[in-house]
Amino acid sequence: MTADKRVALITGGSRGIGLGIARRLAEQGYSLTITARNSETLDAAAAQLREDGAEAVATVAADLAKEGAAEAILKEHARTFDVLDILILNAGVGTAGQIADFPIHRFGKTLDVNLRAPFEILQQAIPFLRDSAARNPDNGAKVVALSSMTGIYAEAGLAVYGAAKAAMISLVETLNAEENQHGIAATAIAPGYVETDMSAWATDTIPAEIMIDVKDIVELVDGVLRLSARAVVPRIVVARSKSPYQA
Repeated sequence: MTADKRVALITGGSRGIGLGIARRLAEQGYSLTITARNSETLDAAAAQLREDGAEAVATVAADLAKEGAAEAILKEHARTFDVLDILILNAGVGTAGQIADFPIHRFGKTLDVNLRAPFEILQQAIPFLRDSAARNPDNGAKVVALSSMTGIYAEAGLAVYGAAKAAMISLVETLNAEENQHGIAATAIAPGYVETDMSAWATDTIPAEIMIDVKDIVELVDGVLRLSARAVVPRIVVARSKSPYQA
């Protein structure tokens, strides 16, 4: 890739927030690697992104709960592109259950998808991001991780999910402490319920029409990515607005 071409890797990029971010970057001419578990949804997303303006789109079907997924993702990205300017850690799995009887096998999968795999992807991406920051000192390299409001404020029934998302916030802030000197700036975005398939289970108590819009998260990500290397925004908390018909 030439120096003026920008490349991003987005996990969970075939739908929801990840696809929204990918489409915004495609419109700006980015080349993209997107990941998800399902190859068919990835292919459909890739076709859309090319229509939106992405110069090139690579797809990686990978289950982040499985060992070796992170290595496979970075290997395929490196095979297609030799640079990485932006890393979006968006993929996650939602799990609910009280602490008293939460199944340990679900505990492990929740941490694997929401923390272990993102950590491994980030770790393997750091050399690429350092190189990008050295080539683009004005803008630097960016990492954006999708956390959750439950990583900041406790919600009954979401202990394990919330703990994983709190750890993601800590990971992002530690990354800034360690890598900002190399031009890498990271932001954790911690929203309340966003209107996506992942939040469908909560619509009995929180109607979809009063959840946060995916477009709002996309706007925040876009803004963070446009910041100069002089600015670091460690975290952004996004609450739902209160309408007259909300409790």
